[in-house]
Amino acid sequence: MKHILKCTKCDNYTMSESCECGGKAVTPKPPKYSPEDKYAEYRRKVKKDDLIKKNLI
Repeated sequence: MKHILKCTKCDNYTMSESCECGGKAVTPKPPKYSPEDKYAEYRRKVKKDDLIKKNLI
């Protein structure tokens, strides 16, 4: 089964591995969520740093 892919260069959607513009096409889906994610600590730290930079916390 083929899935829709998004070009990293021009942001167009395609069904092939490479886009007409010559860019690489990747899946636009986010990674699957898991509560036991080994990278959750790092994601929270980056999110907190971004909120501090924007003076929201």
